[in-house]
Amino acid sequence: MTQAAPTNSLLDVPGLRVGHAAATAEGALSGTTVVVAAPDLLGAGDEGGIVAGVDVRGGGPGTRETDLLDPRNVVERVHAICLTGGSAFGLGAADGVMAGLFERGIGLPMGAPGDVVPLVPSAVIFDLGRGGTFGAYPDATTGRAALDAALGGERPAAPLGIGCVGAGRGAKAGGFKGGIGTASAVCPDGSTVAALIVCNSLGEVVAPDGTFHAGDVLLPGDGGPVRVPSAAELDASRAAATRVPPQPVGTPGLATTIGVVATDATLTKAQCAKLAGVGHDGIGIAIRPAHTMLDGDTLFGLSTTRRPAPDLSVFHEILTAASLVVARAVVRAVLAAETTTTPAGTWRCYRDAFPGAFTDAAGGGADA
Repeated sequence: MTQAAPTNSLLDVPGLRVGHAAATAEGALSGTTVVVAAPDLLGAGDEGGIVAGVDVRGGGPGTRETDLLDPRNVVERVHAICLTGGSAFGLGAADGVMAGLFERGIGLPMGAPGDVVPLVPSAVIFDLGRGGTFGAYPDATTGRAALDAALGGERPAAPLGIGCVGAGRGAKAGGFKGGIGTASAVCPDGSTVAALIVCNSLGEVVAPDGTFHAGDVLLPGDGGPVRVPSAAELDASRAAATRVPPQPVGTPGLATTIGVVATDATLTKAQCAKLAGVGHDGIGIAIRPAHTMLDGDTLFGLSTTRRPAPDLSVFHEILTAASLVVARAVVRAVLAAETTTTPAGTWRCYRDAFPGAFTDAAGGGADA
């Protein structure tokens, strides 16, 4: 899989929109990101929305409406996915997403015109206290703002905001600042596969030598380092790591990587669950250790059904691409993050720790 789609983002999957919003409570370093079906899919009658599945791997998940995605259950499509900070408190952001969809008349029809129930499966990361106030987190207002950002324009925003935005504002990735990353790929049959990941992992994305665990799957457009960090930068990074605010160990759910992996190929609900499951392989490629008892790692698999249903060989190619775009999205989250200081402490970003890794041999700057 050597070719990214044009924007190298989730927006390359036709039929999807993405919106970010920051939590506005004083002392918050958090936010919400909404992935929603494009207006033409949302307005498609009883079948409106996106076919969806889910796979939860972490030992401390925080989720909402994931049971309805079980292939044994009746609902096939959902209307949006809510990814948010705030731990279990942040699940309230989905209330705002639902309210915004309801006011637009979008949801599962329940009888009379306008009697609809929007379906918004959700997952959270733990970022409480990172802005200085433990009790500051996203709420329904934040979720509503993220939905409005996604559906407010006639066309999806490009390039898609990544790094310390939306649900990634307060994220950390091991010893570095985390955030939101995205990546896409085009399969040989023309299907597009893409991921959007909120990387807030207990495990490390960066190897001890300063390279990325998933460095060998990055594409040129992913903006990765062009050199191995110098010994001096590595020594400075190790010294700085001793000053990073500690991660309490022993309480479940204090980290978590969440996100979506999507395709425009027509998949069933069960196939979307498989798409999410294989997407977790990308987390395992990029983060070590992954899926710990202290993470709540959750991925949603989505199909916008814009292209024909794949045969088994093409579905295999889509699944292969899923693991790689997730791994690339994790790395791009760390590459796009910025050093962040709040009353709770300072979280360094990768680029500030290893600036020499982005300088080519001739002394020029690398294309980020």
